[in-house]
Amino acid sequence: MNQLDTLQIFQRVAELASFSGAARQLGLPNATVSLAVQQLEQMLGTRLLQRTTRRVQMTPDGESLYRRSKELLDDFESLRGMFRGGDQSLTGRLRVDMSSAMAREVVLPALPDFLDRHPQLEIELSASDRRVDLVSEGFDCVLRTGALDDSSLVARRIGHLVQVNCASPRYLARYGVPHTLSDLARHRLVHYRQMLGGRSPGWEWHDGNQTHFVPMAGNITVNSTETYDAACQAGLGLIQLPLVGAAKRDLLAQGALVQVMQAYRPAPMAVSLLYASRRHVPARLALFMDWLHDLILPLTAEGA
Repeated sequence: MNQLDTLQIFQRVAELASFSGAARQLGLPNATVSLAVQQLEQMLGTRLLQRTTRRVQMTPDGESLYRRSKELLDDFESLRGMFRGGDQSLTGRLRVDMSSAMAREVVLPALPDFLDRHPQLEIELSASDRRVDLVSEGFDCVLRTGALDDSSLVARRIGHLVQVNCASPRYLARYGVPHTLSDLARHRLVHYRQMLGGRSPGWEWHDGNQTHFVPMAGNITVNSTETYDAACQAGLGLIQLPLVGAAKRDLLAQGALVQVMQAYRPAPMAVSLLYASRRHVPARLALFMDWLHDLILPLTAEGA
């Protein structure tokens, strides 16, 4: 077994946190996987994985090796790709992150067709509303909405998502329809915070030059887009969100959600792809990011 094979085995064990799981995926005996990691540790003179009866996790040295070996193997895959014909031969695993709403309403419905065209690829999709650390958590790319603050990463802007203000018919029947900013004093907002323990700044609106906030009352604060939507449909308050995916448009068309305060909407929300700066972007990552870009662009103000 050569050293590249050994590194690939180590990566799979680290990603799955399981020797037996890695063995099943790689089609190797458990003993072969265990021996490969032991030989790698002996060669490097350090412990890479902590093994207990209940779990396997990387040591600090193991995390460092995982990041560096991922770059090395990606570069080697790109080198091999120079001598292959077409995209059908692309292989390997991609770890990506995006919001749960983007995954559910846009990416997952289109993903079967993409994987049918590239059956050798494997996608690990993290769909949550927290901001992951792309480098330390081993992601290849993240699809991020909103302002960017990761100066060490490469940002590829796709466009801007139009944002709308919504309420449910149940809510409007109880509190009435707001028309002006002063009306908001008699209304409630579903507050959204990625980290619970506080409230949002309030109602957000953009006058064409700058963003303003109007503090608002509200009985509930949530930290996920799914519960944010559900709280609105339950009549718990007004929400402000990007208009993404057919599901949201269907709710508006069917009257399950109603647009309000259209003259006082938030500014369009930027949507971007982020990835680590490298000399060579692996062919599978470049292909996947191109696909995501083309999938999302028609949903933006620039692609409409």
